[in-house]
Amino acid sequence: MDSESVEEAPVAPRAGLKSGETLITEGKAGIIFPSANEVFYNPVQEFNRDLTGAQCVCWGVLGELEEDPAEEEEEEEEEEEGVVSLSENEEESKPGQDREAERSPDTRTGHCEEAQSRERERTARVGECCEEGLRILEGLAASGLRSIRFAKEVPGIRSVTANDFSARAVELIKRNVEHNEVEGLVTPSHADASMLLYAARGKKDRYDVIDLDPYGSPAQFLDAAVQAVSEGGLLCVTCTDMAVMAGNSAETCYSKYGSISTKARFCHEMALRIILHSLDQRANCYQRYIQPLLCVSVDFYIRVFVRVFTSQAQVKNCASKQALVYNCVGCGTFHLQRMGKRINQGNHMKYSAAIGPPVGPSCEHCGQRHQLGGPLWAEPLHDLGFVERVLSGVSRNPKRFATSSRIQGVLSMVTEELPDVPLYYTLDTLSSTIHCNTPSLLQARSAFLHAGFRVSLSHACKNALKTDAPPSAVWDIMRCWEKKNPVKREKLSETSPAFRILSTEPILQACFDIREDANPKSRKQHLKRFQENPEANWGPKARAKAGGGISVALEERRKQLQNKRKNRSEETKRLKSFPCKKLRQGTCVLGEECHYSHEQKKEGEEEEEGGEKME
Repeated sequence: MDSESVEEAPVAPRAGLKSGETLITEGKAGIIFPSANEVFYNPVQEFNRDLTGAQCVCWGVLGELEEDPAEEEEEEEEEEEGVVSLSENEEESKPGQDREAERSPDTRTGHCEEAQSRERERTARVGECCEEGLRILEGLAASGLRSIRFAKEVPGIRSVTANDFSARAVELIKRNVEHNEVEGLVTPSHADASMLLYAARGKKDRYDVIDLDPYGSPAQFLDAAVQAVSEGGLLCVTCTDMAVMAGNSAETCYSKYGSISTKARFCHEMALRIILHSLDQRANCYQRYIQPLLCVSVDFYIRVFVRVFTSQAQVKNCASKQALVYNCVGCGTFHLQRMGKRINQGNHMKYSAAIGPPVGPSCEHCGQRHQLGGPLWAEPLHDLGFVERVLSGVSRNPKRFATSSRIQGVLSMVTEELPDVPLYYTLDTLSSTIHCNTPSLLQARSAFLHAGFRVSLSHACKNALKTDAPPSAVWDIMRCWEKKNPVKREKLSETSPAFRILSTEPILQACFDIREDANPKSRKQHLKRFQENPEANWGPKARAKAGGGISVALEERRKQLQNKRKNRSEETKRLKSFPCKKLRQGTCVLGEECHYSHEQKKEGEEEEEGGEKME
């Protein structure tokens, strides 16, 4: 996201604004925001909000990101509004088109006029209430920015509920709704998000779109959310607790999502698959299941868009969609073990437990042990047909969103990913394992393609390689690369993964000649796939507080932790004023390198210290 995409300027007090408040403009919405940290807002997540708006337009009523044809003449004066057609899709209208040819010219003319009239009546515009449109719930709305943008940018909306548990946030939502003149579409709500979702479990009360973007983990809202979304409805979930989901706290990850996370280079894609597993498992309790539309890992968070359906028969397939992952701690080789097994027996399916494990007690390549992670979602992360529709719509109207260039880059990478290959390797990890130089991206991709395997990049990691090649073929390619760039074998320990891997001769002879199809289209076109840091301290912001403001202690702590390794030498100088306890015991052998003082104190000083202790 460009740092200039969000305008933020302090405004003098006037009608609608109080002293110390700021007017923030994002998309078509203008948000009144207090300078104190009473209500949460992060400008870096504009990409998140833009992507959600594009998803809702393309999914909600099978519309597209089109401009209003009735306002083409005023394009230079005013930005055109979005229009969505609520008519039947093309496939359903084809039989009617065949019958049209059999009618007389007069009958066809009259019928066409009626059809055109109905088409005009069933067209939804941005900002207008559509009785057949979407009911949207933003469970944790904060300032209401996302809800207001829904109302002002997404056509075909029936109502938007902007809910928050904070009374201060709800008060701000009401002011922002009035400021943007969307009272007819956006309804502020002051309630606990879980209770509000549980109250909407009835079929007539369910929401078509539920958006959950909490501060941290969404785990406490997932059970209610999968029940409150309508049949085939859209559930949008954001997770910012990436430290938990990326393997730093495996036990916490299990308590929240029912899955063990591992510290591996594919941790960001694994985080996506963990949240999908959690959603599907909770939906299964109510005879429901999920269908992912788009799942992305960007910046410091992950974002998933899934549809939720009800089917007792389909729920039986869900066990075979989950898998455990065996990850070698030595060389990074991984294997997936499905949780369930299904066999097609003609008119019915037979379900049974899977057979495993796929690995032995130690890794066959380096001899190290395996870490066990999961369960996780092992099916495709994206609906490529839907992603291409969103990408096509954004490409046709790039001025609609401030982050359109990045949306196009990320979605282009998503369409290039191998959909049936979970997780990935990284070039630097493969090379560092055998202590050799790293091949270029094109050389590595060409080697896999020459060997007859499929290979792609991943939007979740810049130097990732997703491939259907077995681990033995991956290491054969790396052994061939090491022969071209030899390492000093005499310096390798006989128990190291590098020594054991390189001790085996490659069966597959790799070719590293650059192929034309090795360079993906998104890379050739120089699309914005991985953005640079948009601003200083651009990561997760501090949690909003009832009184507002960030505590002085937190600011001081931030300053102390910055460059802590560089400033360590100054801190150790202070330790020289304290005597070394190990020297007194006769066990300190560091001499002048010791951080504590080795100077012997005089007898008078020691007696004075002893007297003070006695007193």
